[in-house]
Amino acid sequence: MFLLVGLGNPGTKYAGNRHNIGFMAVDEIVRRHGFSPWRKKFHGEISEGLLALQKTLVLKPSTYMNESGQAVGEAIRFLNMEPEQVIVIYDEIDLLAGKVREKLGDGAAGHNGIHSITAHIGPHYTRVRLGVGHPGDKTLVHPHVLSDFAKADKAWLTPLLDAVADYAPLLVEGDTATFQNKVHLALAPAPEKE
Repeated sequence: MFLLVGLGNPGTKYAGNRHNIGFMAVDEIVRRHGFSPWRKKFHGEISEGLLALQKTLVLKPSTYMNESGQAVGEAIRFLNMEPEQVIVIYDEIDLLAGKVREKLGDGAAGHNGIHSITAHIGPHYTRVRLGVGHPGDKTLVHPHVLSDFAKADKAWLTPLLDAVADYAPLLVEGDTATFQNKVHLALAPAPEKE
């Protein structure tokens, strides 16, 4: 069994924010793979289904971002899971918009949601970082992640979310290198024909 966590802030006010790309990604995974309707549990919303024939529980914490670990910790204790069975999808300002990187463990790199999860379950879980770009000035980071994606961002955001949903089964299979490669290829422009 796997716990797939999307990070974001609850409520319609934040729904379109860059900080909520984790929620957007898991919403698309749930839709694409025919998971159960969302229901409230573990200080969040959960949906159940199969990815690569593995039972997978998707969780969107209903706490604010900096308390995300509360929901994740409660879920893995109740389900008697190990942190290695947890996959977290979230926004990353230090990646160019539309880029994807995966890693197991490591630090929080200033991300409050990741810091909270690590405080609750330790660092040994998989992180899937979805690039939302950096505003170019450290003082603008907070307003950048808490602002909505621009209309122009849809050109890369929609294909990114589609590709993450398409290739999500590779994450539970542990084939993260192929996942990253497939998502990258899905977003790469087709070569021009001569």
